[in-house]
Amino acid sequence: MIHRERGAGRSRRELLASAALLVAAGALPVRRLTALASPPPASLPCSRLTKRVVLVVFGGGVRSRETVQSDNVPNLMRLAGEGVLYPATRAENVGHYGAAMSIFTGVTENFGIRENDRSPHPTLFEVLRKETGLPASECWLSTSGSDQETNYSYGTDGRYGARYGANLIGGEGLFNAEFRELLGGEAAAGGGDARQDDILRRLRASVCTPLPAEGAGGVANDPDAAARIESYILEELRGGTSAITGLGSNDAKAMRVARNLLGIFRPRLLAVTLRNADVAHGSFNDYVQVIRRNDEELGRLMDAIRGDAELRGSTAVFVLPEFGRDRDLNLRRGLDHGDDSRELREVALVAWGPDFRRGRTVDQAVRSIDVMPTVATMFGVAAGSARGSPLPGLFA
Repeated sequence: MIHRERGAGRSRRELLASAALLVAAGALPVRRLTALASPPPASLPCSRLTKRVVLVVFGGGVRSRETVQSDNVPNLMRLAGEGVLYPATRAENVGHYGAAMSIFTGVTENFGIRENDRSPHPTLFEVLRKETGLPASECWLSTSGSDQETNYSYGTDGRYGARYGANLIGGEGLFNAEFRELLGGEAAAGGGDARQDDILRRLRASVCTPLPAEGAGGVANDPDAAARIESYILEELRGGTSAITGLGSNDAKAMRVARNLLGIFRPRLLAVTLRNADVAHGSFNDYVQVIRRNDEELGRLMDAIRGDAELRGSTAVFVLPEFGRDRDLNLRRGLDHGDDSRELREVALVAWGPDFRRGRTVDQAVRSIDVMPTVATMFGVAAGSARGSPLPGLFA
């Protein structure tokens, strides 16, 4: 008798055998998985032509001097030229974790750099899913791998919570070489039911799908969605993400994962968080190299959107850092984030989409916490407890 785990959609032995074959011999290309994606709910009241939103938090602390005021980011500048640029976007928190969390909640969060608690405020994922009834397969978060980043998927507000959170893939944990070797070697060699159970558990745990709290109801991934997710994981393990190495590699993995998620699942909301630019503390040159690499990955993401007729005409993209950097180099010839300068507090936000103005610069001061209520408004829902306001001058 074949043992099946609840909600898996595939047997343990089938999945592990497939994993071994995929790793060893190759498999169907990613584009073949596109047909498995569920069509988005037709009733979702997204603004005008826009049906899906991609939010890129260009994290790690990135100054405008090295982005929109430089030649380091040609892809971001092309995006700005085709969309709307907000060069005076204020970040009120200058600690990585709290500043990035503020973007997702629309509230100025007071978390410090090393804190690891979830926000008491609902995130954009929770608000959107609860108010529109979207399943978990329609909301994704791709991270560069830190434990803190997993908290962006949902907060602790009892009216929302894990049952309305985003599907989460952390590139560093899921696609590392050690895990790929384990899946390819141990699964192929057997090792007993207990060993196979453990491998399968680790595979599924790599995708942190929020499940309903006990007695709370809510919507988690259905068996078909779970099967598509497993297929995607196996395809990624075969497809070379674990081979991405070098300076900024975790960010590059997160961007590749985001690009593939968009092409395969076509979710309504996809966010990706980057953080490798924080190498700036010790090396200005390495910081610039990370920025350039992340811009290249942004270009690949935009090529995928522009090259797909459905995505091109229905996808809006927001790109912004969580904050900037100090005005001057430190003793290590790097850049910290503590001088309270304008270069630290003000960053450049770029918005691109079928309903937005083209080639417009809005010099009016806005805040990073304005992104969350802007996106919520686009989907026709109230912005939870957000204290930001919809961005001015955005729509055509």
